[in-house]
Amino acid sequence: SKSCTLQASAAHVLGFVAWHQGSSDMAAAGLKQKGLGIINEGFHEGDAQGNSLNDIAVKEFHESLQKSADCAVAVAAIKALTTVIRLSPAQTMMGIGKDLEDAAQALQRVNPTAISLKAGCELFLRYTTRTSELELADIDRAKARLIERGNHFADTSTRARQTIAELGARFIRPGATVLTHGYSRVVLALLNRAVTQGNHFNVVVTEGRPDATGLKMAKALDELGIPVTLVLDSGVAYALERVDMVLMGAEAVVENGGVINKLGSYQIAICAKALNKPLYVAAESYKFARLYPLGQKDLPEERKPSDLGPLLPQRVTLDNPSRDYTPPQYIGLLVTDLGVLTPAAVSDELIQLYV
Repeated sequence: SKSCTLQASAAHVLGFVAWHQGSSDMAAAGLKQKGLGIINEGFHEGDAQGNSLNDIAVKEFHESLQKSADCAVAVAAIKALTTVIRLSPAQTMMGIGKDLEDAAQALQRVNPTAISLKAGCELFLRYTTRTSELELADIDRAKARLIERGNHFADTSTRARQTIAELGARFIRPGATVLTHGYSRVVLALLNRAVTQGNHFNVVVTEGRPDATGLKMAKALDELGIPVTLVLDSGVAYALERVDMVLMGAEAVVENGGVINKLGSYQIAICAKALNKPLYVAAESYKFARLYPLGQKDLPEERKPSDLGPLLPQRVTLDNPSRDYTPPQYIGLLVTDLGVLTPAAVSDELIQLYV
C-alpha cells in the first residue's frame, strides 16, 4: 500500500477528525459475535489498578458495541482509546502515546482483519501524537483537551449517517427500482430518508450469501413499507434489466476511490457497467482507508463460515472470502458526509490530509 506522511497542523487534524465518523456494518457484526474471554481474562470489576490498560480498552470497546447496535467499530475504538488517555498514569505525552499504541494493538488483535478498526486506531494515534497539546507543559490540561476531542469524534458519528441520508435521498427518483447488496445501515438510512420525503420506489435486494445479510436488509426495508424483491446472488445480471440504479455501502473506501465491500459487489459493479446502470456508494468518511489494492489478492483476508453440507467431496477446496475490491472505474459517485464525491476526489482528499 501507499505510504504517506501526515504533516498536518493541529487545526488540520481537527478538520480530519470532524469528518471521520460513521459505522462499519459487517465488521461490527463480526466483532459482536466474538467471545468476551479476551476481555475478562484476569479482569476484576473495580480493580483498574491491577489490570493493564489494554484489558480495560478491550472491555470498553466491546461494551460500546453491545450497548448500541448503531455504534460503529471505529467509534467504539476511539471511545476505548479515550478511556486509556483518562486512566493513563503517564506524566508525559510520550508516555501517553506509548499507552495508546499498546492499547490500539490490543484492540486490533480482537479482529485483525477489520479494516475500519485498524483505520480508527491509526487515525486516533496520529491525531493525539501530532497536535499542539504536545507543547503544553501542563499534562492534565493536555489530557483533558485530548479527551474532549476524542469525545467529539465519537459524538459526530450519528450525524454523519444522517448527512449521507440527506444528500443521497435526492438520487432516488420517484418510481425508480434500486438494487442493493447485503445489509448496510447507511444505505438503509438513505432509503428511509427518501421514504419520509414522500418518495415511492422499489428495491431489489440480493440474498447475500453466505451470511444471508440480504435477508436482514429485506426485512428492514419491508418494515419501512418499501416494496422489496429478493433475488439470488447469481441472478443479479438477470435482475438488473429492470433496475434503474445500484446503491451499495462499503467496508472501506481506498486511496484510488475504489471500495472494499461484501463479496459479490465487484461482479454487481461489472454487470451494472455493462448494462449502463449507474452505481453509487454510500459510505461514512471514517471508512477512507490508506490502502491501495491492485487486485483481489491485496485485500486483508477474511472468510465467512459456509456450510455446503455432506455432498461436497473432501478433496474439493472451498474458497469463501467475505469481501472483494471494486475498482474506481465502476463507481459513478460516492455519497459521503464530506459531500458527493467522484472516485478521483477521494484520492485528492487523502493526499491533502496525509501529505
